[in-house]
Amino acid sequence: MYFYNHILKKSDMATITLKYNANNPKAKKAIDFMLSLGIFETSETIPALDKSLKEAQEGKINKYKSVDDFF
Repeated sequence: MYFYNHILKKSDMATITLKYNANNPKAKKAIDFMLSLGIFETSETIPALDKSLKEAQEGKINKYKSVDDFF
């Protein structure tokens, strides 16, 4: 166990994306079971388009008259 903990840091985590039929009770129970183990973390990701639209609404965009102004 020392070897495993020595090599891996807490930041060394893999990402798994699961696609499943949310209407399938067996799939839902399997996901709930895996999460109940406490060894997995969940994250809510925002699609890039939605994130961009939100930033535009918040005024976090810059406008440039030309490419030269950009650089």
